[in-house]
Amino acid sequence: MTGREGPLGLVVNPTSGRGRGARAGERTRALLVAAGHDVRVLTGTTFHDAVHRARQGVSDGLRALVVVGGDGMVHLGVNAVATTGTPLGIVAVGSGNDYARAAGLPRHRVDDATRVVVDALAAGRTRTVDAAHVAPPGSLDGRWFAGVLSAGLDAAVNARANRLTFPRGHLRYLRAVVGELGAFVPYGYRVRTGRTDGTLEEWRSAGTLVAVANAPMIGGGLRVAPDALLDDGALDVVTAGPLGRLQAVGIFPRLYRGTHVTHPAVTVTRASAVTVEASDLGRTPPVAMADGEEIGPLPLRVEVHRGAVALLV
Repeated sequence: MTGREGPLGLVVNPTSGRGRGARAGERTRALLVAAGHDVRVLTGTTFHDAVHRARQGVSDGLRALVVVGGDGMVHLGVNAVATTGTPLGIVAVGSGNDYARAAGLPRHRVDDATRVVVDALAAGRTRTVDAAHVAPPGSLDGRWFAGVLSAGLDAAVNARANRLTFPRGHLRYLRAVVGELGAFVPYGYRVRTGRTDGTLEEWRSAGTLVAVANAPMIGGGLRVAPDALLDDGALDVVTAGPLGRLQAVGIFPRLYRGTHVTHPAVTVTRASAVTVEASDLGRTPPVAMADGEEIGPLPLRVEVHRGAVALLV
């Protein structure tokens, strides 16, 4: 297949992997052109500029959108292609690459990841996966996310990790964990869940961790929702009750194995929609994060959309 069948859009995070993203983006572009594709570079000056350019490209008839970077670039790509039918290709060269890991895509191997895109386009092969939409309750605006929305200690850690420049990957996340746990006090929540069986459930408590997961991992391999699947039409809502500082210190290492879900203070609920609000049972929760990107303060409503993205695999 050639570029005559429609151009490919390419969006690159030039700062991903300490500047390796720019080199990875140029290598990806060269490989796609060598395979006969017309490539339009849609990288913007800001996240919102890049999303706008990518959405415009999709509207103009891109054959597929390819993103080069980490989970933040997957987030951008999903916000451009969700529900449009335009396929998404991922060249994962970021620090965490949690979504690429969950999808079984190559990580830190530009040639292999680009070959997946080229071969999938040639074969017309995609995997239909879910995406989640998040917005303030009643709002017509909002964002899509691919992986996990965090609204507890996990979100505070994510935000701190984003501010750090050293070290890389999950070690940066661990450094952020240490910083946040030093002065941790539980947050106050009201979580209203529409379960996949049609029943409603409410959790009102002081809490440590609240995650709404479409994918299993955050923070470079922390299995916050170990049983979450990309294509099951459900969200895994993970809540952890009012753990003290020492208890929180003890539970975080279990996130790497996913065994934290057996802790008596942790609950996992399969949901089609969930609303997360602050309550007066603890301090104000941090700004929510999704795919490593800032979403905004609570309250927020999240709804899963089955088959919203066609992933090149």
